[in-house]
Amino acid sequence: MSDVGEATVGRDDVKQKAGFLPAGVDWSVFAISGGFVIAFVAMALIDIDALSKIVNSGFAWSTKLFGAYWQILLFLTFFIGLGLAFSRLGAVRLGNLKTPEFTTFKWISIIMCTLLAGGGVFWAAAEPMAHFTSPPPLFGVEAKTAPAAYAALAQSYLHWGFLAWAIQCSLTSIVMMHLHYNKGLPLKPRTLLYPIFGKKIYTSWYGSLTDAVCVIAVVAGTVGPIGFLGLQVGYGFKELFGFANNYSTHLMIIIGLICIYTVSAVSGVHRGIQMLSTLNIVLAVGLMGFMLIMGPTAFIFDGFVHSFGLYMDQFIPMATFRADTGWLDWWTVFFWGWFLGYGPLMAMFVAKISNGRKIREMVGVVSVLAPIVTAFWFTIIGGSGIAFELANPGVISEPFTGFNLPAAMFAITQQLPLGFLISVLFLILTITFVATTGDSMTYTISMVMTGTEHPPRSLRVFWGIMMGSLAAILISLGSGGVSALQSFIVVTAVPVSLVLLPSLWTGPQIAKQLAKDQGIIADK
Repeated sequence: MSDVGEATVGRDDVKQKAGFLPAGVDWSVFAISGGFVIAFVAMALIDIDALSKIVNSGFAWSTKLFGAYWQILLFLTFFIGLGLAFSRLGAVRLGNLKTPEFTTFKWISIIMCTLLAGGGVFWAAAEPMAHFTSPPPLFGVEAKTAPAAYAALAQSYLHWGFLAWAIQCSLTSIVMMHLHYNKGLPLKPRTLLYPIFGKKIYTSWYGSLTDAVCVIAVVAGTVGPIGFLGLQVGYGFKELFGFANNYSTHLMIIIGLICIYTVSAVSGVHRGIQMLSTLNIVLAVGLMGFMLIMGPTAFIFDGFVHSFGLYMDQFIPMATFRADTGWLDWWTVFFWGWFLGYGPLMAMFVAKISNGRKIREMVGVVSVLAPIVTAFWFTIIGGSGIAFELANPGVISEPFTGFNLPAAMFAITQQLPLGFLISVLFLILTITFVATTGDSMTYTISMVMTGTEHPPRSLRVFWGIMMGSLAAILISLGSGGVSALQSFIVVTAVPVSLVLLPSLWTGPQIAKQLAKDQGIIADK
Protein backbone atom coordinates (compact mmCIF):
# COMPACT_ATOMS: atom_id res chain seq x y z
CA MET A 1 0.00 0.00 0.00
CA SER A 2 1.24 3.47 -0.82
CA ASP A 3 1.89 5.64 2.20
CA VAL A 4 -0.86 8.24 2.20
CA GLY A 5 1.25 10.56 4.28
CA GLU A 6 4.21 10.44 1.92
CA ALA A 7 2.61 10.83 -1.50
CA THR A 8 4.94 13.01 -3.57
CA VAL A 9 3.58 12.80 -7.09
CA GLY A 10 2.74 16.26 -8.47
CA ARG A 11 -0.44 17.37 -10.21
CA ASP A 12 1.13 17.98 -13.61
CA ASP A 13 3.19 14.79 -13.42
CA VAL A 14 0.11 12.67 -12.79
CA LYS A 15 -1.89 14.33 -15.57
CA GLN A 16 0.90 13.94 -18.12
CA LYS A 17 1.39 10.28 -17.31
CA ALA A 18 -2.33 9.60 -17.29
CA GLY A 19 -2.68 11.16 -20.72
CA PHE A 20 -4.91 14.14 -19.98
CA LEU A 21 -4.30 17.86 -19.67
CA PRO A 22 -6.15 20.38 -17.45
CA ALA A 23 -8.46 21.42 -20.28
CA GLY A 24 -8.60 18.00 -21.93
CA VAL A 25 -11.09 15.16 -21.72
CA ASP A 26 -10.27 11.64 -20.60
CA TRP A 27 -11.76 10.00 -23.66
CA SER A 28 -11.56 6.46 -22.33
CA VAL A 29 -13.83 7.34 -19.39
CA PHE A 30 -16.05 9.39 -21.67
CA ALA A 31 -16.41 6.52 -24.15
CA ILE A 32 -17.08 3.81 -21.56
CA SER A 33 -19.62 5.78 -19.52
CA GLY A 34 -21.32 7.55 -22.42
CA GLY A 35 -21.32 4.43 -24.59
CA PHE A 36 -22.85 2.31 -21.87
CA VAL A 37 -25.64 4.77 -21.13
CA ILE A 38 -26.48 5.11 -24.83
CA ALA A 39 -26.50 1.31 -25.19
CA PHE A 40 -28.83 1.07 -22.18
CA VAL A 41 -31.29 3.51 -23.74
CA ALA A 42 -31.05 1.78 -27.13
CA MET A 43 -31.90 -1.57 -25.56
CA ALA A 44 -34.80 0.05 -23.71
CA LEU A 45 -36.17 1.32 -27.01
CA ILE A 46 -35.72 -2.07 -28.68
CA ASP A 47 -37.10 -4.32 -25.94
CA ILE A 48 -37.97 -2.75 -22.59
CA ASP A 49 -39.30 -6.03 -21.20
CA ALA A 50 -36.05 -7.87 -21.87
CA LEU A 51 -34.07 -5.01 -20.36
CA SER A 52 -36.26 -4.95 -17.26
CA LYS A 53 -35.78 -8.69 -16.85
CA ILE A 54 -32.00 -8.32 -17.02
CA VAL A 55 -31.99 -5.39 -14.61
CA ASN A 56 -34.26 -7.19 -12.14
CA SER A 57 -31.99 -10.24 -12.20
CA GLY A 58 -28.97 -8.03 -11.57
CA PHE A 59 -30.85 -6.23 -8.81
CA ALA A 60 -31.72 -9.51 -7.07
CA TRP A 61 -28.13 -10.78 -7.38
CA SER A 62 -26.67 -7.52 -6.04
CA THR A 63 -28.96 -7.28 -3.02
CA LYS A 64 -28.55 -10.96 -2.14
CA LEU A 65 -24.75 -11.06 -2.27
CA PHE A 66 -23.88 -7.53 -1.22
CA GLY A 67 -26.79 -6.36 0.93
CA ALA A 68 -25.19 -7.33 4.25
CA TYR A 69 -21.83 -5.89 3.17
CA TRP A 70 -23.46 -2.56 2.30
CA GLN A 71 -25.17 -2.43 5.69
CA ILE A 72 -21.83 -2.99 7.45
CA LEU A 73 -20.04 -0.48 5.19
CA LEU A 74 -22.52 2.30 5.97
CA PHE A 75 -22.53 1.43 9.65
CA LEU A 76 -18.73 1.56 9.97
CA THR A 77 -18.42 4.70 7.83
CA PHE A 78 -20.77 6.59 10.12
CA PHE A 79 -19.15 5.57 13.41
CA ILE A 80 -15.55 5.94 12.23
CA GLY A 81 -16.33 9.41 10.90
CA LEU A 82 -18.05 10.29 14.16
CA GLY A 83 -15.02 9.06 16.10
CA LEU A 84 -12.71 11.30 14.07
CA ALA A 85 -14.98 14.33 14.47
CA PHE A 86 -15.22 14.09 18.25
CA SER A 87 -11.56 13.27 18.81
CA ARG A 88 -8.61 15.66 18.62
CA LEU A 89 -8.39 14.82 14.91
CA GLY A 90 -11.63 16.74 14.42
CA ALA A 91 -9.64 19.96 14.61
CA VAL A 92 -7.73 19.11 11.41
CA ARG A 93 -8.31 21.67 8.67
CA LEU A 94 -8.82 20.13 5.23
CA GLY A 95 -7.67 21.59 1.94
CA ASN A 96 -5.21 24.40 1.31
CA LEU A 97 -7.15 27.42 2.57
CA LYS A 98 -7.01 28.88 6.07
CA THR A 99 -10.63 30.06 5.85
CA PRO A 100 -13.50 28.45 3.91
CA GLU A 101 -14.60 29.79 0.52
CA PHE A 102 -18.31 29.82 1.39
CA THR A 103 -20.20 31.17 4.37
CA THR A 104 -21.55 28.45 6.61
CA PHE A 105 -25.16 29.09 5.54
CA LYS A 106 -24.37 28.90 1.83
CA TRP A 107 -22.18 25.83 2.36
CA ILE A 108 -24.87 23.98 4.31
CA SER A 109 -27.51 25.04 1.75
CA ILE A 110 -25.55 23.51 -1.11
CA ILE A 111 -24.94 20.30 0.82
CA MET A 112 -28.55 19.91 1.95
CA CYS A 113 -30.05 20.55 -1.47
CA THR A 114 -27.57 18.43 -3.41
CA LEU A 115 -27.73 15.37 -1.19
CA LEU A 116 -31.43 15.46 -0.27
CA ALA A 117 -32.50 16.09 -3.88
CA GLY A 118 -35.97 15.15 -5.10
CA GLY A 119 -36.40 12.71 -2.24
CA GLY A 120 -36.98 15.69 -0.03
CA VAL A 121 -40.53 16.14 -1.25
CA PHE A 122 -42.27 13.12 -2.76
CA TRP A 123 -40.44 10.48 -0.71
CA ALA A 124 -40.96 12.55 2.44
CA ALA A 125 -44.70 12.29 1.84
CA ALA A 126 -44.83 8.74 0.51
CA GLU A 127 -42.41 6.66 2.55
CA PRO A 128 -43.90 7.32 6.02
CA MET A 129 -47.37 6.58 4.58
CA ALA A 130 -46.10 3.36 3.00
CA HIS A 131 -44.68 2.15 6.33
CA PHE A 132 -47.80 3.33 8.18
CA THR A 133 -50.10 1.26 5.98
CA SER A 134 -47.67 -1.69 5.84
CA PRO A 135 -45.38 -1.59 8.91
CA PRO A 136 -41.74 -2.76 8.71
CA PRO A 137 -41.39 -6.34 10.01
CA LEU A 138 -38.92 -5.40 12.75
CA PHE A 139 -41.49 -3.48 14.77
CA GLY A 140 -44.38 -5.96 14.74
CA VAL A 141 -47.06 -3.27 15.13
CA GLU A 142 -50.60 -3.15 13.75
CA ALA A 143 -51.02 -1.11 10.57
CA LYS A 144 -52.70 2.30 10.67
CA THR A 145 -52.36 2.75 14.43
CA ALA A 146 -50.42 5.24 16.57
CA PRO A 147 -47.56 2.74 17.17
CA ALA A 148 -47.42 2.18 13.41
CA ALA A 149 -47.12 5.96 12.91
CA TYR A 150 -44.05 6.19 15.12
CA ALA A 151 -42.49 3.09 13.59
CA ALA A 152 -43.11 4.46 10.08
CA LEU A 153 -41.33 7.71 10.84
CA ALA A 154 -38.45 5.95 12.60
CA GLN A 155 -37.92 3.65 9.60
CA SER A 156 -37.94 6.66 7.26
CA TYR A 157 -35.35 8.34 9.47
CA LEU A 158 -33.08 5.33 9.03
CA HIS A 159 -33.31 5.40 5.24
CA TRP A 160 -32.65 9.16 4.99
CA GLY A 161 -30.65 9.63 8.17
CA PHE A 162 -27.19 9.23 9.68
CA LEU A 163 -25.98 6.27 7.61
CA ALA A 164 -27.28 7.54 4.28
CA TRP A 165 -25.67 10.95 4.70
CA ALA A 166 -22.36 9.67 6.09
CA ILE A 167 -21.64 7.36 3.14
CA GLN A 168 -21.97 10.27 0.73
CA CYS A 169 -19.07 12.42 1.80
CA SER A 170 -17.53 12.00 5.24
CA LEU A 171 -14.46 9.73 5.17
CA THR A 172 -14.26 9.82 1.38
CA SER A 173 -14.15 13.62 1.29
CA ILE A 174 -11.30 13.60 3.83
CA VAL A 175 -9.32 11.35 1.49
CA MET A 176 -10.25 13.31 -1.62
CA MET A 177 -9.48 16.72 -0.14
CA HIS A 178 -6.05 15.73 1.13
CA LEU A 179 -4.97 14.00 -2.06
CA HIS A 180 -6.28 16.79 -4.28
CA TYR A 181 -5.46 19.98 -2.40
CA ASN A 182 -2.33 18.85 -0.56
CA LYS A 183 -0.86 16.27 -2.96
CA GLY A 184 -2.02 17.69 -6.28
CA LEU A 185 -3.94 14.65 -7.50
CA PRO A 186 -6.94 15.12 -9.83
CA LEU A 187 -10.55 15.22 -8.70
CA LYS A 188 -11.55 11.79 -9.94
CA PRO A 189 -13.16 8.76 -8.26
CA ARG A 190 -9.99 6.74 -8.87
CA THR A 191 -8.12 9.12 -6.55
CA LEU A 192 -9.85 7.33 -3.64
CA LEU A 193 -7.84 4.25 -4.65
CA TYR A 194 -4.48 6.04 -4.90
CA PRO A 195 -3.46 5.01 -1.35
CA ILE A 196 -3.90 1.37 -2.45
CA PHE A 197 -2.50 1.31 -6.00
CA GLY A 198 -0.30 4.39 -6.16
CA LYS A 199 0.43 6.02 -9.55
CA LYS A 200 -0.77 2.95 -11.45
CA ILE A 201 -4.36 3.92 -10.78
CA TYR A 202 -3.89 6.87 -13.21
CA THR A 203 -2.29 4.90 -16.05
CA SER A 204 -4.15 1.58 -15.90
CA TRP A 205 -7.36 0.33 -17.50
CA TYR A 206 -8.88 -0.35 -14.09
CA GLY A 207 -8.45 3.32 -13.18
CA SER A 208 -10.47 4.37 -16.22
CA LEU A 209 -13.04 1.67 -15.48
CA THR A 210 -13.35 2.93 -11.89
CA ASP A 211 -14.17 6.45 -13.07
CA ALA A 212 -16.57 5.17 -15.73
CA VAL A 213 -18.52 2.92 -13.36
CA CYS A 214 -18.90 5.77 -10.86
CA VAL A 215 -20.15 8.09 -13.61
CA ILE A 216 -22.63 5.46 -14.84
CA ALA A 217 -23.99 5.05 -11.31
CA VAL A 218 -24.54 8.79 -10.92
CA VAL A 219 -26.04 9.19 -14.38
CA ALA A 220 -28.49 6.38 -13.59
CA GLY A 221 -29.31 7.88 -10.21
CA THR A 222 -29.78 11.37 -11.65
CA VAL A 223 -31.61 10.53 -14.88
CA GLY A 224 -34.12 8.54 -12.81
CA PRO A 225 -35.22 11.52 -10.68
CA ILE A 226 -35.27 13.79 -13.75
CA GLY A 227 -37.59 11.35 -15.53
CA PHE A 228 -39.78 10.79 -12.51
CA LEU A 229 -39.95 14.55 -12.01
CA GLY A 230 -41.56 14.83 -15.44
CA LEU A 231 -44.11 12.18 -14.50
CA GLN A 232 -44.75 13.57 -11.02
CA VAL A 233 -45.00 17.23 -11.96
CA GLY A 234 -47.18 16.21 -14.91
CA TYR A 235 -49.53 14.61 -12.39
CA GLY A 236 -49.44 17.81 -10.34
CA PHE A 237 -50.22 20.00 -13.34
CA LYS A 238 -53.23 17.84 -14.10
CA GLU A 239 -54.51 17.94 -10.52
CA LEU A 240 -53.93 21.65 -10.04
CA PHE A 241 -54.40 23.21 -13.46
CA GLY A 242 -56.22 20.59 -15.50
CA PHE A 243 -53.36 20.13 -17.98
CA ALA A 244 -53.23 16.88 -19.93
CA ASN A 245 -50.98 14.42 -18.12
CA ASN A 246 -49.32 13.11 -21.29
CA TYR A 247 -45.89 12.81 -22.83
CA SER A 248 -45.96 16.30 -24.31
CA THR A 249 -46.43 17.80 -20.85
CA HIS A 250 -43.72 15.58 -19.40
CA LEU A 251 -41.33 16.57 -22.18
CA MET A 252 -41.88 20.29 -21.68
CA ILE A 253 -41.24 19.89 -17.95
CA ILE A 254 -37.98 18.05 -18.59
CA ILE A 255 -36.84 20.61 -21.17
CA GLY A 256 -37.49 23.39 -18.66
CA LEU A 257 -35.56 21.48 -15.99
CA ILE A 258 -32.63 20.91 -18.39
CA CYS A 259 -32.44 24.65 -19.03
CA ILE A 260 -32.46 25.46 -15.31
CA TYR A 261 -29.79 23.04 -14.12
CA THR A 262 -27.56 23.33 -17.20
CA VAL A 263 -27.40 27.13 -16.94
CA SER A 264 -26.72 26.74 -13.22
CA ALA A 265 -23.93 24.19 -13.83
CA VAL A 266 -22.34 26.35 -16.53
CA SER A 267 -22.31 29.41 -14.27
CA GLY A 268 -20.37 27.40 -11.67
CA VAL A 269 -20.42 26.62 -7.97
CA HIS A 270 -20.02 30.22 -6.83
CA ARG A 271 -22.93 31.53 -8.87
CA GLY A 272 -25.71 29.30 -10.24
CA ILE A 273 -25.34 26.27 -7.97
CA GLN A 274 -25.00 28.44 -4.87
CA MET A 275 -27.92 30.72 -5.80
CA LEU A 276 -30.24 27.82 -6.69
CA SER A 277 -29.40 26.04 -3.43
CA THR A 278 -30.02 29.17 -1.38
CA LEU A 279 -33.39 29.72 -3.09
CA ASN A 280 -34.25 26.10 -2.43
CA ILE A 281 -33.46 26.32 1.27
CA VAL A 282 -35.39 29.58 1.74
CA LEU A 283 -38.47 28.10 0.07
CA ALA A 284 -38.17 24.84 2.02
CA VAL A 285 -37.85 26.66 5.35
CA GLY A 286 -40.85 28.82 4.49
CA LEU A 287 -43.00 25.79 3.70
CA MET A 288 -41.76 24.03 6.84
CA GLY A 289 -42.82 27.00 8.94
CA PHE A 290 -46.23 27.20 7.30
CA MET A 291 -46.96 23.47 7.73
CA LEU A 292 -45.67 23.55 11.27
CA ILE A 293 -48.04 26.37 12.21
CA MET A 294 -51.07 25.59 10.05
CA GLY A 295 -50.77 21.80 10.03
CA PRO A 296 -51.13 19.25 12.86
CA THR A 297 -48.58 21.06 15.04
CA ALA A 298 -48.96 18.93 18.17
CA PHE A 299 -48.64 15.67 16.24
CA ILE A 300 -45.55 16.94 14.38
CA PHE A 301 -43.69 17.74 17.60
CA ASP A 302 -44.93 14.68 19.48
CA GLY A 303 -44.26 12.46 16.47
CA PHE A 304 -40.74 13.79 15.99
CA VAL A 305 -39.74 13.43 19.63
CA HIS A 306 -41.26 9.96 20.01
CA SER A 307 -40.13 8.65 16.63
CA PHE A 308 -36.61 10.03 16.91
CA GLY A 309 -36.32 8.39 20.31
CA LEU A 310 -37.50 5.13 18.74
CA TYR A 311 -34.98 5.62 15.94
CA MET A 312 -32.17 6.02 18.48
CA ASP A 313 -33.36 3.08 20.57
CA GLN A 314 -33.69 0.76 17.57
CA PHE A 315 -30.86 2.23 15.51
CA ILE A 316 -28.56 -0.79 15.60
CA PRO A 317 -31.37 -3.38 15.15
CA MET A 318 -32.74 -1.42 12.17
CA ALA A 319 -29.30 -0.86 10.64
CA THR A 320 -28.37 -4.55 10.91
CA PHE A 321 -31.81 -6.09 10.27
CA ARG A 322 -31.57 -9.23 8.08
CA ALA A 323 -34.57 -11.31 9.17
CA ASP A 324 -36.79 -10.51 6.17
CA THR A 325 -34.61 -10.13 3.09
CA GLY A 326 -37.59 -9.82 0.77
CA TRP A 327 -38.76 -6.65 2.51
CA LEU A 328 -35.19 -5.49 3.13
CA ASP A 329 -34.09 -5.71 -0.51
CA TRP A 330 -36.88 -3.44 -1.73
CA TRP A 331 -36.45 -0.92 1.05
CA THR A 332 -33.23 -0.54 3.07
CA VAL A 333 -30.83 -2.31 0.71
CA PHE A 334 -32.35 -0.52 -2.30
CA PHE A 335 -31.75 2.86 -0.66
CA TRP A 336 -28.24 1.86 0.38
CA GLY A 337 -27.40 0.84 -3.18
CA TRP A 338 -28.81 4.10 -4.51
CA PHE A 339 -26.84 6.26 -2.05
CA LEU A 340 -23.64 4.23 -2.49
CA GLY A 341 -23.78 4.88 -6.22
CA TYR A 342 -23.53 8.61 -5.55
CA GLY A 343 -20.69 8.21 -3.02
CA PRO A 344 -17.50 8.94 -5.03
CA LEU A 345 -18.91 11.88 -7.00
CA MET A 346 -20.56 13.38 -3.93
CA ALA A 347 -17.17 13.12 -2.18
CA MET A 348 -15.66 15.08 -5.06
CA PHE A 349 -18.37 17.72 -5.03
CA VAL A 350 -18.24 18.22 -1.27
CA ALA A 351 -14.43 18.35 -1.47
CA LYS A 352 -14.80 21.11 -4.04
CA ILE A 353 -17.06 23.25 -1.85
CA SER A 354 -15.46 22.45 1.55
CA ASN A 355 -11.91 23.68 1.05
CA GLY A 356 -10.76 25.18 4.36
CA ARG A 357 -13.28 23.35 6.56
CA LYS A 358 -12.31 21.29 9.58
CA ILE A 359 -13.06 17.57 9.86
CA ARG A 360 -15.36 18.30 12.80
CA GLU A 361 -17.35 20.81 10.75
CA MET A 362 -17.73 18.58 7.72
CA VAL A 363 -18.61 15.38 9.56
CA GLY A 364 -20.80 17.25 12.01
CA VAL A 365 -22.87 18.88 9.26
CA VAL A 366 -23.01 15.91 6.89
CA SER A 367 -23.38 13.04 9.35
CA VAL A 368 -25.26 14.67 12.24
CA LEU A 369 -26.93 18.02 11.54
CA ALA A 370 -28.24 17.27 8.03
CA PRO A 371 -29.82 13.92 9.06
CA ILE A 372 -31.59 15.53 12.03
CA VAL A 373 -32.95 18.32 9.81
CA THR A 374 -34.02 15.71 7.26
CA ALA A 375 -35.83 13.72 9.96
CA PHE A 376 -37.74 16.81 11.06
CA TRP A 377 -38.58 17.59 7.43
CA PHE A 378 -39.93 14.06 6.95
CA THR A 379 -41.98 14.48 10.14
CA ILE A 380 -43.50 17.75 8.96
CA ILE A 381 -44.54 16.35 5.58
CA GLY A 382 -44.98 12.61 6.14
CA GLY A 383 -46.06 13.07 9.75
CA SER A 384 -48.75 15.52 8.67
CA GLY A 385 -50.01 12.93 6.20
CA ILE A 386 -50.19 10.31 8.93
CA ALA A 387 -51.98 12.73 11.27
CA PHE A 388 -54.56 13.52 8.58
CA GLU A 389 -54.97 9.79 7.89
CA LEU A 390 -55.51 8.98 11.58
CA ALA A 391 -58.13 11.71 11.84
CA ASN A 392 -59.86 10.80 8.57
CA PRO A 393 -58.96 7.25 7.38
CA GLY A 394 -58.48 7.01 3.63
CA VAL A 395 -57.91 10.72 2.98
CA ILE A 396 -54.21 10.09 2.18
CA SER A 397 -53.95 6.31 1.84
CA GLU A 398 -56.57 6.01 -0.91
CA PRO A 399 -54.89 8.48 -3.32
CA PHE A 400 -51.57 6.80 -2.42
CA THR A 401 -52.88 3.37 -3.52
CA GLY A 402 -50.49 1.77 -5.99
CA PHE A 403 -47.53 3.64 -4.49
CA ASN A 404 -48.47 6.90 -6.18
CA LEU A 405 -45.85 9.25 -4.77
CA PRO A 406 -47.15 12.58 -6.12
CA ALA A 407 -50.72 11.69 -5.15
CA ALA A 408 -49.63 11.33 -1.52
CA MET A 409 -47.94 14.73 -1.61
CA PHE A 410 -50.89 16.56 -3.09
CA ALA A 411 -53.37 14.75 -0.85
CA ILE A 412 -51.43 16.12 2.14
CA THR A 413 -51.18 19.70 0.85
CA GLN A 414 -54.90 19.76 -0.02
CA GLN A 415 -55.69 19.26 3.67
CA LEU A 416 -53.94 22.51 4.57
CA PRO A 417 -55.25 26.08 4.43
CA LEU A 418 -54.37 27.67 1.06
CA GLY A 419 -54.00 24.13 -0.24
CA PHE A 420 -53.78 25.17 -3.90
CA LEU A 421 -51.00 27.71 -3.28
CA ILE A 422 -49.07 25.32 -1.04
CA SER A 423 -49.34 22.58 -3.66
CA VAL A 424 -47.93 24.92 -6.31
CA LEU A 425 -45.06 25.92 -4.03
CA PHE A 426 -44.25 22.27 -3.34
CA LEU A 427 -44.17 21.66 -7.08
CA ILE A 428 -41.68 24.49 -7.44
CA LEU A 429 -39.66 23.13 -4.52
CA THR A 430 -39.53 19.69 -6.11
CA ILE A 431 -38.25 21.17 -9.35
CA THR A 432 -35.55 23.18 -7.58
CA PHE A 433 -34.54 20.16 -5.46
CA VAL A 434 -34.01 18.02 -8.55
CA ALA A 435 -32.36 20.93 -10.36
CA THR A 436 -29.78 21.34 -7.59
CA THR A 437 -28.86 17.69 -7.92
CA GLY A 438 -28.83 17.98 -11.70
CA ASP A 439 -26.51 20.99 -11.74
CA SER A 440 -24.10 19.65 -9.11
CA MET A 441 -23.86 16.22 -10.74
CA THR A 442 -23.51 17.74 -14.22
CA TYR A 443 -20.64 19.82 -12.86
CA THR A 444 -19.06 16.87 -11.03
CA ILE A 445 -19.33 14.42 -13.95
CA SER A 446 -17.53 17.03 -16.05
CA MET A 447 -14.82 17.20 -13.38
CA VAL A 448 -14.38 13.43 -13.65
CA MET A 449 -13.82 13.76 -17.39
CA THR A 450 -11.04 16.33 -16.95
CA GLY A 451 -9.76 15.91 -13.40
CA THR A 452 -9.94 19.67 -12.89
CA GLU A 453 -12.03 21.90 -10.63
CA HIS A 454 -13.17 24.03 -13.58
CA PRO A 455 -14.18 21.72 -16.44
CA PRO A 456 -14.96 23.29 -19.84
CA ARG A 457 -18.44 24.78 -20.11
CA SER A 458 -19.09 22.84 -23.30
CA LEU A 459 -18.60 19.61 -21.37
CA ARG A 460 -21.05 20.71 -18.68
CA VAL A 461 -23.61 21.61 -21.32
CA PHE A 462 -23.14 18.22 -23.00
CA TRP A 463 -23.75 16.20 -19.83
CA GLY A 464 -26.62 18.41 -18.74
CA ILE A 465 -28.43 17.96 -22.05
CA MET A 466 -27.39 14.29 -22.23
CA MET A 467 -28.98 13.34 -18.91
CA GLY A 468 -32.17 15.26 -19.60
CA SER A 469 -32.46 13.75 -23.09
CA LEU A 470 -32.01 10.25 -21.70
CA ALA A 471 -34.78 10.90 -19.19
CA ALA A 472 -37.06 12.21 -21.96
CA ILE A 473 -36.43 9.13 -24.10
CA LEU A 474 -36.99 6.71 -21.25
CA ILE A 475 -40.27 8.24 -20.05
CA SER A 476 -41.56 7.96 -23.62
CA LEU A 477 -41.67 4.25 -22.80
CA GLY A 478 -43.69 4.91 -19.65
CA SER A 479 -42.46 4.72 -16.08
CA GLY A 480 -40.92 1.30 -16.76
CA GLY A 481 -37.96 2.75 -18.67
CA VAL A 482 -37.00 5.18 -15.90
CA SER A 483 -37.63 2.52 -13.23
CA ALA A 484 -35.27 0.13 -15.00
CA LEU A 485 -32.51 2.73 -15.09
CA GLN A 486 -33.06 3.79 -11.50
CA SER A 487 -33.01 0.15 -10.32
CA PHE A 488 -29.81 -0.36 -12.28
CA ILE A 489 -28.00 2.00 -9.91
CA VAL A 490 -28.23 -0.78 -7.31
CA VAL A 491 -26.26 -3.03 -9.69
CA THR A 492 -23.63 -0.34 -10.28
CA ALA A 493 -23.37 0.10 -6.50
CA VAL A 494 -21.53 -3.23 -6.31
CA PRO A 495 -18.23 -1.98 -7.83
CA VAL A 496 -18.75 1.53 -6.45
CA SER A 497 -19.01 0.17 -2.90
CA LEU A 498 -15.59 -1.45 -3.38
CA VAL A 499 -14.18 1.95 -4.36
CA LEU A 500 -15.53 3.41 -1.10
CA LEU A 501 -14.26 0.58 1.13
CA PRO A 502 -10.60 1.71 1.55
CA SER A 503 -11.70 5.05 3.02
CA LEU A 504 -12.55 3.16 6.23
CA TRP A 505 -8.82 3.03 7.01
CA THR A 506 -7.24 5.59 4.64
CA GLY A 507 -9.51 8.34 6.02
CA PRO A 508 -8.31 7.91 9.62
CA GLN A 509 -4.69 7.51 8.43
CA ILE A 510 -4.84 10.78 6.53
CA ALA A 511 -6.56 12.57 9.41
CA LYS A 512 -3.83 11.40 11.79
CA GLN A 513 -1.04 12.47 9.42
CA LEU A 514 -2.61 15.88 8.91
CA ALA A 515 -3.02 16.28 12.67
CA LYS A 516 0.73 15.72 13.04
CA ASP A 517 1.53 18.13 10.21
CA GLN A 518 -0.69 20.81 11.75
CA GLY A 519 0.72 20.31 15.25
CA ILE A 520 -2.56 19.06 16.71
CA ILE A 521 -0.97 15.86 17.99
CA ALA A 522 2.67 15.04 18.65
CA ASP A 523 4.66 13.55 15.78
CA LYS A 524 6.20 10.53 17.43
